[in-house]
Amino acid sequence: MTKRISFWSTAIIIALIFLLQSMVYAQKPYRVGTTTANFLEIGYGVRENAMGDASAAAVNDLTSVYWNPAGLGFMRQSEAMAMYQPWFVGINTSFVSIGYVKPIWGTFAVSLIYTGYSDEEVTTVDMQEGTGEMYNGQEMAFSLSYGKRLVDWFSFGASVKYINSRIWHETGQAVAFDLGAIVNTRFFAWSDKPGDGLNIGMSISNYGTRMVYNGLDLKQTKDVAPEEQGNYPYVPVRFELEDWELPLLMRLGVSAYAYKSERQRLTLALDAMHPNNNSESVNAGAEYTFVVPAYGEFSLRAGYKGLFMIDSQYGLSLGFGVKLNFLGNRALKIDYAFRDLATLGGTHSYSIGFVF
Repeated sequence: MTKRISFWSTAIIIALIFLLQSMVYAQKPYRVGTTTANFLEIGYGVRENAMGDASAAAVNDLTSVYWNPAGLGFMRQSEAMAMYQPWFVGINTSFVSIGYVKPIWGTFAVSLIYTGYSDEEVTTVDMQEGTGEMYNGQEMAFSLSYGKRLVDWFSFGASVKYINSRIWHETGQAVAFDLGAIVNTRFFAWSDKPGDGLNIGMSISNYGTRMVYNGLDLKQTKDVAPEEQGNYPYVPVRFELEDWELPLLMRLGVSAYAYKSERQRLTLALDAMHPNNNSESVNAGAEYTFVVPAYGEFSLRAGYKGLFMIDSQYGLSLGFGVKLNFLGNRALKIDYAFRDLATLGGTHSYSIGFVF
């Protein structure tokens, strides 16, 4: 039985690699600004944000639904969490999720990403000071995720998500899938326990349908025959917009303990990124955790996002996390991260979670 599972685990990894290679391809110029629903690229998970988004092989909690759904398979307890991340120029993003662990079946999770845009004045060529109207926008993605550890050293996961985008009266929808796998190897292992060695993770995010916008403002009246007499001036017409690709993203990462003892551990992580709308890049991160038996854990994190990216706007990230244990094998998790985004300034993100 173990040999059969190992065979299928290897087959899934090979198939996923070929799938990634066939779907995502590099090209110049780097297609910046050619995809829609780019709120999906912001990054949702405070721990991973603080570690420079180096996450493909390092995730093992509820934030796996965003970074690599295979990480859900390594969750030991059910969890609920909420994240708030103020962005720029009045944009706010948030992420909420809940995951249920059933060891025999795997881990099931539902999550919602929400991005809201502040109100802006409506202006026209004739009324450049404003028409008195205000417009805004919002985007969201609702996901159903599943992860299963097939053997001690291998986990596979997948998500299906519904994506909705609205700009004033126009809306667009899309459906997308995420796939991922994580392998625990014996290389650089500190013990015989699975996960104490070098971990290899890979994922593909946002592979799905194209998005096309439609709405009230695309309806107009037009004189279809201005040179002819007749009842033509008010013929109803609708402008047809082009469809847009989603931001397809491939992650291939490794993580390992640089040091591990009963009370301390130092985790290093590295991700190679391959998007369909930018150049390739590398994310690097580290996490130092001090364990206080029976009470909980305290973690310090740092990372750098966008190494080797052409015209990168990313940079250093820092953060910390606290996990407080309670009776009944429950715990409270609080995390904070700061990210430097070059000319745009810095952003902060906060999350709170409950393990039960």
